[in-house]
Amino acid sequence: MQIADNKVVTLTYDLSVTNDEQEKMLVEKAEADSPMVFLFGMSGLPEQFEQHLQGKNPGDSFAFSLSPEDGYGDYDQDALVDLPKQVFEIDGQLDQEMLQPGNYLPMSDNQGNQLQGKVVAINDDTVQMDFNHPLAGMTMHFEGKVVDVRDATKEELDHGHVHGEGGHHH
Repeated sequence: MQIADNKVVTLTYDLSVTNDEQEKMLVEKAEADSPMVFLFGMSGLPEQFEQHLQGKNPGDSFAFSLSPEDGYGDYDQDALVDLPKQVFEIDGQLDQEMLQPGNYLPMSDNQGNQLQGKVVAINDDTVQMDFNHPLAGMTMHFEGKVVDVRDATKEELDHGHVHGEGGHHH
């Protein structure tokens, strides 16, 4: 069965990024015991990522690179924001373990959209947060194999994500 819209795809892969010295650095592995499983066409992954996989069959290997423009965009300095420390208080107290540089925190904007923010720095009255995707501004290199392709169930299509093994559990 070929990878196409509304198919559940299971992949193993290595993801490397190009650092400032133009060397590839491994940043993520999806191996056979914890593969990536997603609903093709509804994954929220970069469009070019899916285009490189379309039409492939179980057992097929792949290797491709995505520029920042085709991946998660260029690094946006405007996504580096200073927020008042009070935003992070729970019952009037700051959670010092949570507010550590490098930690990713789930947050929401004024419209209720869910975001992930990275703590960059703790200042006297503010916390500097970075709302760029962790891979923004980076060229990504994928190398892997298609493990499985199957039809999505009606429930998966209705919910827009994979259920069961490797997917979402309700």
